[in-house]
Amino acid sequence: MDFVIARRLMLKLGAAALGIAALAGCASTSDDASATDTPAGTTDTADGDVKQLTFEPGKLTVATGNPAWEPWVMNDDPESGEGFETALIYALAEQMGFEKGDVVWTRTGFDEACAPGTHDWDLNIQQVSINEDRKKAVDFSPAYFRPTQSVIAKKDSKYAKATGIADLKDATFAVQVGSTAIDYAKDIIKGGSDEGIDIFNDNSDAVAAVDSGQADALVTDTPSCVYMVDSEQLKEGVVVGQIPGTEDPDGLGITLAKDSPLTPYVTDAMNALVADGTVDDLVKTWLASYTSDIPMLTE
Repeated sequence: MDFVIARRLMLKLGAAALGIAALAGCASTSDDASATDTPAGTTDTADGDVKQLTFEPGKLTVATGNPAWEPWVMNDDPESGEGFETALIYALAEQMGFEKGDVVWTRTGFDEACAPGTHDWDLNIQQVSINEDRKKAVDFSPAYFRPTQSVIAKKDSKYAKATGIADLKDATFAVQVGSTAIDYAKDIIKGGSDEGIDIFNDNSDAVAAVDSGQADALVTDTPSCVYMVDSEQLKEGVVVGQIPGTEDPDGLGITLAKDSPLTPYVTDAMNALVADGTVDDLVKTWLASYTSDIPMLTE
């Protein structure tokens, strides 16, 4: 990683230092739909100070996956505002005092969303599950969704008609690097063993592995599984079922650099969107058809 600090970054660090006083005295808040231990501040975004704390002053730079999957981002086009996470970002930006045109999108791998250090983005959103290990490296927004994990396979696979976890124990699974799907596949399906779990750079590579027969099945969040099958990303695919016990207890969160001066602003804004029903409305709009009528595998 290049740690040479450019003049622009030095100026930004100075602006961030001036903003520290505005962030002092932060107090925790909690909400049933967004409970995290991220501190909520007493920030007032109406004064515009938050715009001087961003990677590019006046702009809010947001990273998503490459590619970004539906229904989180429709047509791999975050600028469109269509898709659950895209629409959520624009609502969050508005709540923080940014105009739609102030939002600048960029792309990263999943690993970078959870990586420590400085970044060329302010927020990263790509279905990152909140957990204690990741909190050591990055800050999180309050949770915005709690998905389950599901299994998909080819229709002609012997695992396509599985109805229980026991039916899948001998399968080889493709999973995305750094994802909680690895733990779920290992702990729930494989009984604690790493055998038969193949890790890929992203879900596109994992789908290709299942499509080519390199792996028997794929594990990821349920909305993504449904999309992969419905859109024929996995040709002749089927959603085998949801994995019991995988509803994300802490939920998905937007990541920020550790101790980012933006964290209190993002926390307050997300809590407000949860409280006023905006997040629930976006779930109904973008995720309802991707989460209903999916069978639950027996334990």
